[in-house]
Amino acid sequence: MTNLWNDINLRVFTSNLLGQSSELVLHGGGNTSLKSLIDGEEILFVKGSGWDLVSIKKEGFAPVKMKTLLEMAEQKELSDSDMVSRQKAAMIDKSAPNPSVEAILHAIIPFKFVDHTHADAIVTISNSKDGSKLIKQLYPDFLIVPYVMPGFILARTIYELTKEFDWSTCKGIILHNHGIFTFDNDAKKSYDKMIEAVNTAEIFLEKNAKIDIEPLHVATKTDIQRLKKLIEKEKGHKVSIYINQTPLALFYASQQNLSSFATRGILTPEHIIRTKRVPLVIEDENLESAIENFKENYINYFDEFSKNEISLNPAPNYAVIKNFGIVTFGKDEKEANILNDIVEHTMLAVLRADKLGGYRGISLKDCFDMEYWELEQAKLK
Repeated sequence: MTNLWNDINLRVFTSNLLGQSSELVLHGGGNTSLKSLIDGEEILFVKGSGWDLVSIKKEGFAPVKMKTLLEMAEQKELSDSDMVSRQKAAMIDKSAPNPSVEAILHAIIPFKFVDHTHADAIVTISNSKDGSKLIKQLYPDFLIVPYVMPGFILARTIYELTKEFDWSTCKGIILHNHGIFTFDNDAKKSYDKMIEAVNTAEIFLEKNAKIDIEPLHVATKTDIQRLKKLIEKEKGHKVSIYINQTPLALFYASQQNLSSFATRGILTPEHIIRTKRVPLVIEDENLESAIENFKENYINYFDEFSKNEISLNPAPNYAVIKNFGIVTFGKDEKEANILNDIVEHTMLAVLRADKLGGYRGISLKDCFDMEYWELEQAKLK
């Protein structure tokens, strides 16, 4: 009788478990991997671009030769196009999806199973004013890495940090403003480490950043259909909208100095390709001027940091409307719902981080680099 056991099935199972929690990953976020011997050669099976952890199957993992990935990690510089082409050339199944942009980092970590999420609770603490100090206190046995650009730059940073590193003493990696990695040679233990680490952050937030949501009894009226038409005109196509007037959304939209409060950036870097860095904020009924101000600010942001990129459409992807709630603008109903999911998690994180001294996202320059990163744009396509 042939033994049909395959570790990839276990990798699929624990990936699906991680994906079931929106507090860990949202809409394509996070990635997982498995190292395995195939015909005597070590292969990294890493989540393929375009797959969601909650629904990934074994064909969603890209099999890449470890030897090639480790050789790439040793290079001091590597362009995105070279990284993608070399990873693809090193795949033992050319019909598999493109490997995650974090494939090199997964290869560097010397454990069989590697899990990466953008856990809300951890990123909320990290994105607070004293985030660096708090993360260090909460995770003394973790390698803690200041924010750097994902992909090769992140992999190379960790490669340098771990040259003389004792991995046996390390429970995981915290990436400031980004997320967390856990790992083990046992799939369940790697998963358990992730849940334990996130629970640590959730317990801390429950004790130190509890929010008393005070929803408005009656939301103000806003001409949403007129707003929708104005956005469609700016985007040049029809949009679907999602109106969020939950107690959280109403409380968030009722904050003082809303234009400053609601424009402090993204929760985790990859959200920017969907939401843009900030929302349209409407504090009065002059919709046209609010949209024009948003566009002007976006164009100024683009002009400040662009080199030879082509600007994306400067129209907003969602709005925070004073005492009304949140409205997202998607090219279809699915995208509008995805945007709302991301904004829901961002709102809660901002409110909690403010209880820790203030919310602080990544810099404008880092935002631009992520928003116009060709590998992130490819995800949307």
